[in-house]
Amino acid sequence: MASAAVRPGTAGRLSEWVDRNVLLALAALFVALGVPVSAAGADEPFKAWLADLWPEARAFGISRQTFDAAFRNVEPDLRLPDLAIPGRQQAPRGQAEFTRPPQAYINSEQLARLAAAGRALRAEHAETLKEIERKFGVEGEAVLAIWGRETAFGAHQLPHYAIRVLATQAYLGRRKEMFRNELLHALKLIDEGSASIEQMRSSWAGAIGLPQVMPSEFHRWSYDLDGDGRKDIWTSIPDALATIARQLQGKGWVYGQTWGYEVRLPQSVDCSLEGPENARPLSAWVAMGVERTFGRQFPKHVLQAEAYLMAPGGAYGPAFLVLENYRVIRRYNMSDLYSVFVGNLADRIAGGGDFETPWQNIAQLPAKDVEEIQQRLKELGYAIGKVDGKVGSFTRWQIGKFQRDNRLKVDCWPTRELLRHLRSAVAP
Repeated sequence: MASAAVRPGTAGRLSEWVDRNVLLALAALFVALGVPVSAAGADEPFKAWLADLWPEARAFGISRQTFDAAFRNVEPDLRLPDLAIPGRQQAPRGQAEFTRPPQAYINSEQLARLAAAGRALRAEHAETLKEIERKFGVEGEAVLAIWGRETAFGAHQLPHYAIRVLATQAYLGRRKEMFRNELLHALKLIDEGSASIEQMRSSWAGAIGLPQVMPSEFHRWSYDLDGDGRKDIWTSIPDALATIARQLQGKGWVYGQTWGYEVRLPQSVDCSLEGPENARPLSAWVAMGVERTFGRQFPKHVLQAEAYLMAPGGAYGPAFLVLENYRVIRRYNMSDLYSVFVGNLADRIAGGGDFETPWQNIAQLPAKDVEEIQQRLKELGYAIGKVDGKVGSFTRWQIGKFQRDNRLKVDCWPTRELLRHLRSAVAP
């Protein structure tokens, strides 16, 4: 077998030893036939891949003992999303932020439950949150909202072994180099004693601990707030919350400023003006007739702050003017729905409530249909940057522009009707 020729310390990638595509195609065939991977011998290229990884891990400061213990009985998990296996149907891309419609993701009942728990935790950990606010300049409700969204304040049991997840994604995933780096950081975490192998439970993408950070982010942002000499994001609530706050601070958090405001739009303003490319001072939006919901006024101290329009459900849900802290939350998780969820949860923990405008029952198209919409818009000259099947503000903005240009109903949402219009459109 190819792995017999590969020894620890041998330079070069696996491509020097095996025709990887053929082996992966065989693995996919075995999966399709229902044959266990180990029974088929399809783990041999993975063993060779691990042998190729070892010199890099050693250079990263990881001991052989840790390396062998971490990978004991580990095989690739072919059930994970976002893999690229030749000849195999790709599983739906797994982030709920991009596979569930807004009304399902931003669930009012779930938000209400988390807010109630968050308010109780705010009182219970008041001194810790005061210290975090003093050290990092991040409000306690924002830190709690991240914790609530990520693991339901520790109630959510993470389903995967992080080393297996990260190794699978580094071996078979669409972002191999990124996950290879995260895998090395995860091994380092074990080797340095920050976490045991048993504690290395994760999401499908390898996020770990109460705040769900990637292993490299642990090494960059983790903080020992309880003073016991360990940066413990698994069992120490002070350390976990401080790690969240330190990361938000590092990503540009503006103290004393909210994430955004739900707004009412006049007829002259719609979702075709959405997104950071259309940002302007909040006072300019006010001059255009945009108002806060529930008859509230914008605080005077934010009127000169830059804001942009955000409508995660297009015309079928609430619209927001979002500020810099919204962008900061997006840097924690690159999703508009995630950021609105966290922002509203923080508001509720601080005493706020639900949205004025309800979310309508809209469908989420499969990623392949969204990709086709993006590709066809791009071919028609619209400013679509990345064809990725994800419905973000840039895609909604360009949909709105196409609809306005073609005198269609402007709802900024990818639908089958929109796809039919795009298929019949003629490129210039």
